[in-house]
Amino acid sequence: MSTPIRALAACLLLLVIPTVHAQYKQPPEPLLGVMRMPLPPVPRLDPTGHTLLLVQRAQYPGIERAAEPYLKLAGVRIEPRAHTRHDMSSGYGIRTCLAGFTLVDIASHQQTVVALPAGACPDAPLWSPDGSRFAFANTTADRVELWVVDVQDGKARRIDGVQLNPILESTYQWLGGRAALLVKTVPAQLGPAPQRSTVPAGPEIKETTSGGNESSTYEARDTLGGPEDEAQFDWYATSQLAVVDAATGTVKPVGAPAVIGNVDAAPDGQHVLMDVLKRPYSYVVTCERFAHDVHVLDLASGKDKLIASLPAADNVPVRGVPTGPRDHQWRQNEPATLVFAEALDGGDWKNTVPARDKLMMWRAPFNGAPAEIERTTQRFAGLSWFERGSQALLDEYDANRAWRHTSLVDVDKPRAASKTLWDLSADDEYADPGQPLMRRLRNGAAVLDEQDGALFLRGIGASPTGDRPFLDRYTLVNGSSERLFRSAPDAIEYFLGFADDHSRLLTLHQSPTQPHNVWLRSLGQPIADAKSGEAVRASSSAPVTDFPDPAPLVRQIKKRLVKYKRNDGVELSFTLYTPPGYVEGTRVPAILYAYPMDYADPSKAGQVRGSDQTFTMLRNYQMLLLAGYAIIDNAAFPIVGDPKNAYDTYLQQLVADADAAVDAAVATGVVDRERIGATGHSHGALMTANLLAHTHLFRAGVASSGGYNKTLTPFGFQNERRSFWKAPKVYADASAFFHADQIKAPILIVHGQDDANPGTEPTQSPRLFQAVRGLGGTARLVMLPYEPHWYAARESNEHFVAEMLDWFDRYVKHAKPRDETAAARPDARSGSADEG
Repeated sequence: MSTPIRALAACLLLLVIPTVHAQYKQPPEPLLGVMRMPLPPVPRLDPTGHTLLLVQRAQYPGIERAAEPYLKLAGVRIEPRAHTRHDMSSGYGIRTCLAGFTLVDIASHQQTVVALPAGACPDAPLWSPDGSRFAFANTTADRVELWVVDVQDGKARRIDGVQLNPILESTYQWLGGRAALLVKTVPAQLGPAPQRSTVPAGPEIKETTSGGNESSTYEARDTLGGPEDEAQFDWYATSQLAVVDAATGTVKPVGAPAVIGNVDAAPDGQHVLMDVLKRPYSYVVTCERFAHDVHVLDLASGKDKLIASLPAADNVPVRGVPTGPRDHQWRQNEPATLVFAEALDGGDWKNTVPARDKLMMWRAPFNGAPAEIERTTQRFAGLSWFERGSQALLDEYDANRAWRHTSLVDVDKPRAASKTLWDLSADDEYADPGQPLMRRLRNGAAVLDEQDGALFLRGIGASPTGDRPFLDRYTLVNGSSERLFRSAPDAIEYFLGFADDHSRLLTLHQSPTQPHNVWLRSLGQPIADAKSGEAVRASSSAPVTDFPDPAPLVRQIKKRLVKYKRNDGVELSFTLYTPPGYVEGTRVPAILYAYPMDYADPSKAGQVRGSDQTFTMLRNYQMLLLAGYAIIDNAAFPIVGDPKNAYDTYLQQLVADADAAVDAAVATGVVDRERIGATGHSHGALMTANLLAHTHLFRAGVASSGGYNKTLTPFGFQNERRSFWKAPKVYADASAFFHADQIKAPILIVHGQDDANPGTEPTQSPRLFQAVRGLGGTARLVMLPYEPHWYAARESNEHFVAEMLDWFDRYVKHAKPRDETAAARPDARSGSADEG
């Protein structure tokens, strides 16, 4: 009997497994104390460069936040009590509250703490274009309020009479050059919410017709199930647009209530682009793909113009795009001009065509027909406009090669040849020129930050020794670059933005011994950097903030970059962390953490990503450093090959990645080969289960929120584009469930009970646990109540770390010696480790 059949047969014969409802556990000190340390504030610079807003995040909310009742409607999770979102837009986490705001005047460094009402639950702030105010939404027990803070006095004001409706996002935005906000509100005359019947009126039915394309299962999260779902979705998603005067608090409704999706105000502050969802609603896709009409609303007259009427996008090719007009957006340097794309390849990347998309432009009042302005060889990925003129940067992406292309185009000369600025692999971090810096005009439009024919490019600065973020000045006429700033090699310093003008810049600085703080730097004449010898213009610096070290004990943790090679020559790396008090030359138990990534080019797969010069802030598995473990962190686990068939060799590459990483870790003299565990989340959890099934390198594993049976997502996973029916062996080989009879090392399986990611549905983990148990393996299943894909609640995260520590202590740190046969390793050996 084949391996997949044996595994499946064993699962079908299982008896019902009793469930034990345990109490939440906590890890011991000092792990618990470090987990509860406050997070550093996140700096947000205002558009004028005069004021810094420090956003204080909360570490973890209590379990009661995750347990708030919600409805699952068309891919949105809705809390009826406050008429708000339960989930974040990605569906991977839950909505949480920020802890507070502090304003910092950059010139004087004076700080003003914004006073908030007791029990406030603010969300991310939004700066006004002129930097005089910022707005935020505040969630109370029964509604979402709109608040505005005036920078001059730092006082927060609630806008009375406004109940925001965040269900379909685009909730509020600053409007043109005015001190006004365009908001989505809950209609005043909405009436009572429809309720579901306690006894169903009939079965749930979904239907499809023949003749369609393969369509991904990843869009089918929490879809509608019947007329009652439709009625509830309509009720909660219906919004009334309104204009709010931020100075006086006056509220003026505009247009009629409707199920409004995306909303975007034009640079003139008068025209508003909006998507209006319409019936019949699809029962097989989420609301992002519902049929909808694209309108432009005139705020002055209240009239709207129908721009496009689009059907449900329920038959889109896997990783494709819908046919017809899409990606409607405003041209940022004209009052009210629309730009949008249309597919010329049927929306399918597998089709070979001279041009994949055409770009169209349509000026207000949108009479006549739109004009074609450009055709793209690859898929349209965005337009960035200059403040004036008809030129723009056009981005394209080639999914077949993982390739990106940026060109300079002139939309007034559609037949003129464009000028290529950058053309490179999307995986080539070392060659990445950086992203063009944008700036916000007083009317709210976002345009390229241009100075005397030059753009500013900021990038992560990946290099063989780790990331070194930079800021360049790029001259358009000849493509030459001048380096204005680059992070020192013994720190990580990111460009935040210019202060006042282009002569001073703000950065976010950190090092292994210095916490995150904002620095102000001046640009002078080019000089050689004292540490790197590179010519840069950013010289003198002064701190703007002075945040203390929240966890001095963590500073005793040391880390180093380790570089090595796979047995086929692919260069790899990881960061090795050693625990506090580690004595060089002694071997300690270790945990390997990784997340496999897909690459088309082997020369790019081994590029170093990340840095060992960061200020260490521990997260879940890294907490085990405080219990005496070393951590083999972010080990490179590339799956290399043509995107069309790279997963044909997934298992072989996974094993080669693991073997090379373990050899390199042992070669450092830090890691005890006989005491290594593996852990990973999501796709990394699948990796963990497969490593336990196909190698003898690890004594135990912890797999969280994984998808272990890829036949349940039969139209693709990760970068695998073929369906299960076209590549059944690929799906079987990648699925740890089909190899559960080979999982002999103990495996702890953890999953959030409310995981909304279709690739990692909560049923995946119990199925794997049942298979391992039925086949005589050692396993433990922990299902965390109310948790989504990324665990949110304090109780859940503390319990997860406690379970992980107990598991690895039992089966790794205190593991009994295994016999030589079980410990045998493959003959293939990777090269020796090189500690960078």
